[in-house]
Amino acid sequence: MSTRYPTATEEEREAAIEAAAEALHDGELVVLPTDTVYGLAADAFDKGAVTQLLAAKGRGREKPPPVLIANAATLDALATRVPDWARTLVEKFWPGPLTIVCHEQASLQWDLGEARGTVAIRMPDLKLTRDVIDRVGPLAVSSANTTGDPAATDAEAAEEMLGDKVEAILDGGTASGGVASTIIDATGEEPRLLRLGAIGVARLNELLAEHDLKLLIEDPDDEADEADKADESDEVDEVDEDLDAETDATDATDATDQAEDQTDAETDDQNDDQNDDQNDDQNDDQNDDQTVSLTKQDDGDA
Repeated sequence: MSTRYPTATEEEREAAIEAAAEALHDGELVVLPTDTVYGLAADAFDKGAVTQLLAAKGRGREKPPPVLIANAATLDALATRVPDWARTLVEKFWPGPLTIVCHEQASLQWDLGEARGTVAIRMPDLKLTRDVIDRVGPLAVSSANTTGDPAATDAEAAEEMLGDKVEAILDGGTASGGVASTIIDATGEEPRLLRLGAIGVARLNELLAEHDLKLLIEDPDDEADEADKADESDEVDEVDEDLDAETDATDATDATDQAEDQTDAETDDQNDDQNDDQNDDQNDDQNDDQTVSLTKQDDGDA
């Protein structure tokens, strides 16, 4: 059974960091808060610990966890061929809710899963998290939840789902963000959106314009979501990090079939209303359910 560590005072905080670092060095799993949601963490260079992390979440090696780092300089130690436009995004949004998928350094002695030579990297905007990373090194971190459940945004929810699978839980209160990171693929010639999260498309494109680039969006619903957010004072819908993107495609197809059946059965006016409702529902469902794994990234990114 895990031990829960408060972090309200400086003494509690130091004790929590020390306990987490010791557990991670010993190959154990730890739950810790991040600036987005709570994360389930393992030493990224401990193959056994990463295997435990995937097992605890109920997922396979086809969904490798992202890696959290404590400072931007570590990016070049883990990744290679990082394009200039990606560095521009990193300079603007790190620390923060931006995950960049890069080509990994070939010399790295780790096994995150079936990563196909890539690694997803993020620098969290929470000093407590970065202090733990400073003690241990890069951490493999996925959202603190079991697959199919919402990502935990407080220690209580994380303990309920994972308390019997981790050594320590750092209680940092309610996660300040509550929305998963935006994930960008930087392994190609142009930036590609893998998951829409806390950073919107418009903000990214403002910076990419400096490089005469624009974000490639393969899912048109992400563009629709972006338009919806503009109409709603740029509010970001919550993203569930742990449901497979293929499920989204299946759900969208099923919803379309239902719309066609209803079109046969209802009047033209009813069709218009129902199609509008269905489109809104699909956008919400897909924004809630998107996930990626390194080429189809996790995130999980916490």
